[in-house]
Amino acid sequence: MGVPFDYAPDRPDHIDQILNGLDRYNPETTTVFQDYVMQQCENQTYDCYANLALLKLYQFNPHLARDETITNVLVKTLTVFPNPDFALGLSLLPPHVLAPLPSSSHNPAAGDAALSEAVQKLNMLKNLLEGADYAAFWSTLDSDDLYADLVADVSGFEEQMRVRIAVTVSQAVREVDKAILESWLNLQGKEFEHFVGSVCGWELGGDKIKIPLNKENEAKGTVVRENVKFDQFSRVIRRAFEQPA
Repeated sequence: MGVPFDYAPDRPDHIDQILNGLDRYNPETTTVFQDYVMQQCENQTYDCYANLALLKLYQFNPHLARDETITNVLVKTLTVFPNPDFALGLSLLPPHVLAPLPSSSHNPAAGDAALSEAVQKLNMLKNLLEGADYAAFWSTLDSDDLYADLVADVSGFEEQMRVRIAVTVSQAVREVDKAILESWLNLQGKEFEHFVGSVCGWELGGDKIKIPLNKENEAKGTVVRENVKFDQFSRVIRRAFEQPA
């Protein structure tokens, strides 16, 4: 049985009470949710359901929205890719924030312009992750000081991203070139060896990294059996000879 969408093992009781009551629609709870987002950033926890509830409150009460909190929520969603959380967050933001600045018909205020640029940059990172272009993800992240500012509040962001990249790699392959994996993880030398050997538990052997067999990367043949009864064929044949009305 799958994990419920709204499940978060580290969610405090007072947040759980808000989410399950009428107060989740009360604008006064935005400050509580905002503090909770910051706790997630500091403690390396994650609660998608609560964060989306906050973005929904911002949607209904745009004067209460805080750009820093919005970007922190989006950065946190990157740490759980390939889950669709980033797209869910974008769906609750104002349309003018989502449009690229040069082509937007909206004339944004200074705050909106800054938020729009931040969202576009984070969306670029998301696209690189979705395309499994991990080396470009790291080079893009290091290419602009704005990226450093955007992820600054999220404790352990780079380490969390390496773990997520390692998980997706382990689901796809059983062996990978060391040089390629170094570029995907943005690690070299002893740091690379520690992460691959101790954190991931993979086997380092010369120029190749071997990934243990798991249910995702195991090649299995599948046999598809069609269960079609004879009377189904007979009905098809009979209709072919029927005269149209």
